[in-house]
Amino acid sequence: MFLGHLPDHLILFPTKAPIDPGSAVRKTVPFQNGELEIWTAKSRRAHEQGRAAVFILRFYGNADRADRWAALEADMWSDRAVEIWGMNYPGFGGSTGPARLSRIGPAALAAFDELKRSADDRPIVPFGTSIGATAALHIAAHRPVAGLILHNPPPLREMILRQFGWWNLWLLAGPIALQIPRELDSIANAKTIRAPAIFSLAEKDEVVAPRFHRLVVDAYAGEKRVIELHARARELFLKPGTELVAEHKKDCCGGTPQPARETRALPNLEAAR
Repeated sequence: MFLGHLPDHLILFPTKAPIDPGSAVRKTVPFQNGELEIWTAKSRRAHEQGRAAVFILRFYGNADRADRWAALEADMWSDRAVEIWGMNYPGFGGSTGPARLSRIGPAALAAFDELKRSADDRPIVPFGTSIGATAALHIAAHRPVAGLILHNPPPLREMILRQFGWWNLWLLAGPIALQIPRELDSIANAKTIRAPAIFSLAEKDEVVAPRFHRLVVDAYAGEKRVIELHARARELFLKPGTELVAEHKKDCCGGTPQPARETRALPNLEAAR
């Protein structure tokens, strides 16, 4: 009982304070006797064409919120017909609580299924940052996606055991790692996915050591390409959050190809022009 929801309290930092969403539009999806809050925004080209050609299902980092970034990121995709759907995790923003790790995976699938009904046959690309990458990987392991964009994906169990286990002789880290939901097992999910992916990795992530990001990259079974980011993760966050999106926008197939998995067909947004 003592460790019952300890991982939730140690890992999740939900906020409820109002945030100006700019031009983003709020929608809700029924979820577990409550609702999920999703913020949507279209790029300039999508507005001009009257519809999006590609949908990006966005999952943000811990303590961050979709209402902060959805409209700003849509602006960064201005020359492509893209629509952003950003989900607030249960307990974050206007999404019904409580905030639980065990609810992130099912919530991500609920958001995807709702988006799929709107997208019809148009491609959907989950884009996850930090803990949001666990949600994106869970979706790709259980639903057909056009591709993935993953920024600093954390393998939660391995990180807890290897980075924090030594000082408590694994007496605390072990039980906590065992409570990480299987849905958020980044390495196990990565091994099952065949969709192409872009990984953007900060070399100086202060929260998750870069060697842990590489565990997910190495486990990923699909075609993959890596973009190395030389700024600190905190510096990327403090800049307009859309600069990371701009990295992908410049050339969605750019970066350093992984050996033996080079591809010319990574999450390609040329169709969105």
